[in-house]
Amino acid sequence: MEISLFLKRMRSVTQALLIALMATLSQQATAQDGDAASGETLFNNNCKACHSAQDEVVVGPGLKGIQQRRDLAWLVKWIKNPNGVIQSGDEYAVALYNKFNKAQMTAFPAFGEKEVKDILAYVEKANTAAAPVAAAGTAAAGAPAGESAPSDLFTYILVALLIVMLLVLGVLMAIVSILSKAVSGEATASAGTSFSDRLRDGLVGLSKNSAIRSATVWFFILMVTKATVDGMYGVGIQQGYAPKQPIAFSHKLHAGQYKIDCNYCHTGVNRGKSATIPSANICMNCHGVIKKESPEIQKIYTAIEKNQPIEWVRIHNLPDLAYFNHAQHVNVGGVQCQQCHGEIQTMEVVEQRSSLTMGWCIDCHRKTEVNTKDNAYYDKLVELHKTNSKEPLKVADIGGLECSKCHY
Repeated sequence: MEISLFLKRMRSVTQALLIALMATLSQQATAQDGDAASGETLFNNNCKACHSAQDEVVVGPGLKGIQQRRDLAWLVKWIKNPNGVIQSGDEYAVALYNKFNKAQMTAFPAFGEKEVKDILAYVEKANTAAAPVAAAGTAAAGAPAGESAPSDLFTYILVALLIVMLLVLGVLMAIVSILSKAVSGEATASAGTSFSDRLRDGLVGLSKNSAIRSATVWFFILMVTKATVDGMYGVGIQQGYAPKQPIAFSHKLHAGQYKIDCNYCHTGVNRGKSATIPSANICMNCHGVIKKESPEIQKIYTAIEKNQPIEWVRIHNLPDLAYFNHAQHVNVGGVQCQQCHGEIQTMEVVEQRSSLTMGWCIDCHRKTEVNTKDNAYYDKLVELHKTNSKEPLKVADIGGLECSKCHY
């Protein structure tokens, strides 16, 4: 009777664990269906200029929780033809259209279910990683980002399952040991002891089993090795880095509320390798008459009086072995600031949103199409490319993956 009752309890516990696990996995169902890495590229190239992956409003609404608001079929239909959905009288679409001053969303007729799932997977990943990334913003430079949160979630679930399996295996082996002793007559001496005592004795004996101990040790060695390798891959990556600056400058106020063009302050972005950090003189173009009494503005006056530059803390910093030219990307490539720097117009404190790793750059070059429209420079290249491929001309096809492009 005691064994029967124990087995029933074990079955109930196992069922409860499975139900909890399925509930956790079901919340991540859409993200698991999609490719977050591909979705990040699609989002950066097509969505970021108007939408945030979190809940900030840019031009349109933030995408956090979009899977709870609308189902996949509706989202695919909306992204393919937003005007058609509005014209159909869909209440949600009409309300959204009116809420955002009747600004027409760009249609993406080439996007299918796969592309939408990839974008949703990235949005899910971005929001899962949002909390650790925010925490990393106040940490020292080089702190690892929360970029791999979905992967970490899978690892935690896997570890939990393995631990449960080991416990169940141990209990079953203990039960088998007790039953085998009972059948062989060895349990006569312990007939007066309770089942829980016999089970405890069995588990103690199991813990002395050299095979079980070796398996446990190797399991933890492998987990520590994996954590070490993952940590090594994060060395030098400053995603989420948001240091305190000597003057509390708000991009949300200047670029967001007052819509000051980025080029006004970062004068080199269109014509040089570096976007340049604005000098105090640029600040004084406005603050010579605006908010002069502000303590933060007074710091600018102090710097000018002492003839000392403002010691801004650099956030985005590539290694010396890598060459990057802002003008090439902004003028020729048509890359928006938000594509690499995130929704800068919503940031009170600027942080590094992208990893800026070589893999991140290469992935962009592999997936970004070259804008060849009305540019005779590309005519022969496009014609030659069409003879060998049916895919659009990508940056990778015009030398975007050559080592010497970035490493000189």
